[in-house]
Amino acid sequence: MATLTETVMDNLITAVLVLDNDLVVTYANPAAEQLLCLSARRLLEHPLPELLQHCSIDLSLVKETLSGGQGLTDSDVTIVVDGHQRKVELSASPLMWARSPSMLIEIKAIGHQQQISKELQQQAQQQAAKELVRGLAHEIKNPLGGLRGAAQLLEKMLPDPNLAEYTRIIIEQADRLRNLVDRLLGPQKPGHRQQENIHVVLEKVRQLVELSAGKVNLDRDYDPSLPDIEMDPEQMEQAILNVVNNAAQIMGDSPNAEITLRTRTEHQVVIGGKRHRLAARIDISDNGPGIAPELQDTLFYPMVSGRPGGTGLGLSITRNLIDQHKGKIYVNSWPGHTTFTILLPIRR
Repeated sequence: MATLTETVMDNLITAVLVLDNDLVVTYANPAAEQLLCLSARRLLEHPLPELLQHCSIDLSLVKETLSGGQGLTDSDVTIVVDGHQRKVELSASPLMWARSPSMLIEIKAIGHQQQISKELQQQAQQQAAKELVRGLAHEIKNPLGGLRGAAQLLEKMLPDPNLAEYTRIIIEQADRLRNLVDRLLGPQKPGHRQQENIHVVLEKVRQLVELSAGKVNLDRDYDPSLPDIEMDPEQMEQAILNVVNNAAQIMGDSPNAEITLRTRTEHQVVIGGKRHRLAARIDISDNGPGIAPELQDTLFYPMVSGRPGGTGLGLSITRNLIDQHKGKIYVNSWPGHTTFTILLPIRR
């Protein structure tokens, strides 16, 4: 017969787990089964680290709560169960009254509105960073033009033609910096829009990457029923190519390196705080090393790169192009798996 404590926990809407000293699950309430998409039979008598494909918090820290007698709370934890990623708030506390060392784990899913609020905050921060870079870029371009012009005039007035080598260096470096600034600014205006099938764009990207990606295998999982989208095909090709190229370069010649291009139709999607009845979803997934957690929130900022030798401009330009198409791009990543998701509104 169930105890009063078990009856209370069974009726909580918060997911509750009880773990023993080896992090083996000894109790799971129905809310935990629902959140983790695992039945009690699959949860009980199994170590929690084996049930999670990934957890952004170090579970050894959770175990220390037993020996130290201290509680632990983290309001931004990412867990992956059966390939499904969830953002949760996790609390752990020792059960002092238990017969053997045990701990209580409480898991709360971060609400949909909370997630939308976080996305809007990140969008505002990225827009502020973009405006800052744009302002700095314009301030750099003006003196660069004067510097280049002065070097050209000086070259004409030099008494010794051999000295022109130095003015040419000034001109070349000024041009190099100007090109960098232009890349920082990225495309500022939407191109020519037309109704286009996104699979045509994806196939062009696939063909381009296959020519240079070495041993990386590119798989396709397309939804043929996806309707045409109003877009600039060249800009969209550039946006997607930046993401796929990044994945291919990070994995390099790794054995079993694989990138999957997937399309689906999404219903009732919120983009930038606005709800759209229908949207196209493009997933670009790879089985590479994953993106460091500390980079994920700033990955689309200019000059931020998770790849050695990267300029940090490709994903910033991609974000800019997707924004111009009134869509959004975000990333979910853990070791062994990274998925960039692009959502584009479909207007009937």
